[in-house]
Amino acid sequence: MAKIADKQAFSNWETYREALKRATVIDIAETYAQKQARIKRLEADPEAWFAYYLPMYNAYAPAPFHIRSTKRIQGNPGSEVKGEARERCIRGEWFEVDAWARELAKSTQAMKNVLMLVLTGKKRNVIMVSNSEDNAKRLLEPYRANLDSNQRIINDYGVQRSFKWKDTEFKTRKGASFRAVGADQSPRGTRNDAARPDVILIDDIDTDQDCRNPDIITKRVNWIFGALIPTRAVNVPLLVLVCGNIIAEYCCVTELMKKADYVDIVNIRTNGKSSWEAKNSEDDIDRVLSTISYAAAQTEYFNNPQTEGRVFKKLNWGKVPALRQLEQLIVYADPSPSNADVKNNSYKVVALMGRDKLGVTYVIKVFCEQTTNARFVQWFYDIYELTKGVQVYYYIENNSLQNPFYEQVFIPLFKEIGRTKGYIVPIRPDTRKKPEKFTRIEGTLEPANRLGLLVFNEREKDNQHMQTVVEQFGVVSPTYKGAIDAPDCIEGGYKVLDENLARRQGTYRTQQRANRRF
Repeated sequence: MAKIADKQAFSNWETYREALKRATVIDIAETYAQKQARIKRLEADPEAWFAYYLPMYNAYAPAPFHIRSTKRIQGNPGSEVKGEARERCIRGEWFEVDAWARELAKSTQAMKNVLMLVLTGKKRNVIMVSNSEDNAKRLLEPYRANLDSNQRIINDYGVQRSFKWKDTEFKTRKGASFRAVGADQSPRGTRNDAARPDVILIDDIDTDQDCRNPDIITKRVNWIFGALIPTRAVNVPLLVLVCGNIIAEYCCVTELMKKADYVDIVNIRTNGKSSWEAKNSEDDIDRVLSTISYAAAQTEYFNNPQTEGRVFKKLNWGKVPALRQLEQLIVYADPSPSNADVKNNSYKVVALMGRDKLGVTYVIKVFCEQTTNARFVQWFYDIYELTKGVQVYYYIENNSLQNPFYEQVFIPLFKEIGRTKGYIVPIRPDTRKKPEKFTRIEGTLEPANRLGLLVFNEREKDNQHMQTVVEQFGVVSPTYKGAIDAPDCIEGGYKVLDENLARRQGTYRTQQRANRRF
């Protein structure tokens, strides 16, 4: 069996090498002077260098975050790097964590940069570290293949392959060395002649299983800072580049972020739009997200790890009475334009809610999605059409941070869509000053849900929007940092229903106080 696997691996290696050769044809008519001028021009422009020497990895134009990262890694910090970190970046003494979502080419981008640094003589001893040696070998294989078979690299920088050319460790004829190391293996003694490691790549270091055991993470982080990084030379600038999603609240990536000179968190969408439009279209993203759970999407594509909910273990589903039979009907909306903690991950929510004579609150219809302001406003009109003939009050959250959006963005949009419809939905702002989000949700909705006083419309159970609502309820916990905009919105609506009921019942009464002075 092992021999069959070895043969298959060798066949894959040969196929890859041939593909590299075909993709990197050279101009044999180029003169020596032309060649040297071209090399000089390419080395002055990393993006042009990548496009020429590594064309098979440049099918799509780089996104702005790719370009900014390249500048930092190449020692050319942008305006986002300031103070002492800027000086370290220029010297090549740099520690960066790129917590980029899946499909944003973090490993590929790291490879481009490291190959350029090595081939231009700026770095010469690279350690690739991953959760296992096999995974580290897999991640290091494209480096070895390009140095072995990329005709443009060979033409301009010479033959790289030397007598030491194993998949776990190899050394070029120019003296650069690469080594694959699995987590917790001993990296001691990693030298290239007298040169200690000057590049440490940490890629895919966390696994779901390991993150379930905090002791493993603690041990691994201690290994990174106590054994791996000290393999460096004190007097030689070291590049530490970490690539990996934030897959748990406590994982190696989150701990490495605390020590890094720079942390770059990029989700599949930024401010509701594809972060890499040249590669990932909105339709493609929608398709992928529609096939997986909310919690999985948050972990893999939005750097918001799944947390088992500690508050809402089970929601109540039931039949909603006829709308005319309900004592109150409101629409409550959370535009979420000011959520600074998760601004790239906020969901806009519009919820139709009703309450009956017994005090049961029904969540009748919810729109919950990362979307545009125009679509958010359109949802109000969609609900208006569904509820014609009954009295509905429309509220939109409008705290002090959201007020500019309400006045400058939403009011004009309501008017614009209203002109096309022939009517304007009569919205009113909810200016209630709200306590901390988790405290509100737990304090208001948990007792109602536990007592059966909060019921979700069973006819909407298979609706994608309602499924997102349910999944957000499922991850509510004191430590969860991801989006819980749907529970937040429903809490806001629940409070409005409470306040309206209090006004109707005339809860507040006054009377003259007895005179006890005698």
